[in-house]
Amino acid sequence: MANYFSSNFTLGILGGGQLGKMLLYDTRKFDIRTHVVDPSAEAPSRLACDYFEQGDLMDFNTVYSFGKQVDILTFEIENVNVDALEKLELEGKKVYPSSETLRNIQDKGRQKSFYKANRIPTSPFIVFENKNKLNEAIVRKELHYPFVWKSCTGGYDGKGVSIIRDAEDIIPLADTACIAEKLIPFKNELAVIVARNVSGEVTTYPVVEMEFHPEANQVEYVICPARIDDTVAAKARDIATRVSEAFKHVGLLAVELFQTEDDEILVNEVAPRPHNSGHYSIEASFTNQFEQHIRAILDLPLGNTDSKVGGIMVNLVGAQGHTGNVHYENIDKILAMEGVTPHIYGKKQTRPFRKMGHVTIVHKDLNEARRIAEQVKKTIKVISK
Repeated sequence: MANYFSSNFTLGILGGGQLGKMLLYDTRKFDIRTHVVDPSAEAPSRLACDYFEQGDLMDFNTVYSFGKQVDILTFEIENVNVDALEKLELEGKKVYPSSETLRNIQDKGRQKSFYKANRIPTSPFIVFENKNKLNEAIVRKELHYPFVWKSCTGGYDGKGVSIIRDAEDIIPLADTACIAEKLIPFKNELAVIVARNVSGEVTTYPVVEMEFHPEANQVEYVICPARIDDTVAAKARDIATRVSEAFKHVGLLAVELFQTEDDEILVNEVAPRPHNSGHYSIEASFTNQFEQHIRAILDLPLGNTDSKVGGIMVNLVGAQGHTGNVHYENIDKILAMEGVTPHIYGKKQTRPFRKMGHVTIVHKDLNEARRIAEQVKKTIKVISK
């Protein structure tokens, strides 16, 4: 085994946002040297890594030359130049998850087609190369309202996703490659994080349940364990493991799922990195998702994914009507509550619905944790001063 700890070994991370910052908590814990590249000079990760570089993650040369300087390369965001990753791999550089895994995930149309080809249950869909082709399909009655529209690339945190109920809803859509999915009535949105190391050892975290904000299409609460039947939970973990095997990913794979009215499990989409649905694990699990990602990509034994205690995560997003220098109002009040830990991402500027941090609430009684979570949500405000 290579000596990763207190040595010259260097881990490169593409992206220096909050996920990178939280990964760095654990590289610091293990004394692993890190290089980070991010487009922003103000990136949250810049203070916690050993070397920081400002650069465009979609630029071939930036990613390629950055990758040449490190021993193993990983990423905390999907929007990176995959051609550069592929060239680095051809030259013998270790990139985890691989360029092939990322290629199959980066484009939503390709991702959905991958599920179909691998017999993974997902909602029915059609891929269109542009808005014109989408409109033609509606005219020919091959596509019926309502449906879910998703742009094939560039969407995140509820952006690039719309529910289309009539022709009016199509007007503001971007003219881009997209998919139209059947709108499936579902009971719950669930997620399972799967970890897989280089040697192929696989483990899953407990199923979490996601409660969404009705307007922003962003997760408001993540609840672990999900309040679902054990058989449904087992099915969700099983399907998530099948998805992981199909992608042959190394690292973490967050698998977002729908639980339908008749308790079928459908795969919505995946992210090949640490994920919002796993933030609860920092306080609630034996091994948090960030440490697990590092263990997986360095081919170390995977850690215990069980929860020590019930956990709920609340996203802290910028309040409406506030843009500018951030101020966390009433943070002292939530710090006085039992089992409450705020995580502030280090973004100096707030704007409406921007992810600025999260708060974890742990309690042995999940209902009590959920009650405190609601109190946290009502108390703390992310405003501009």
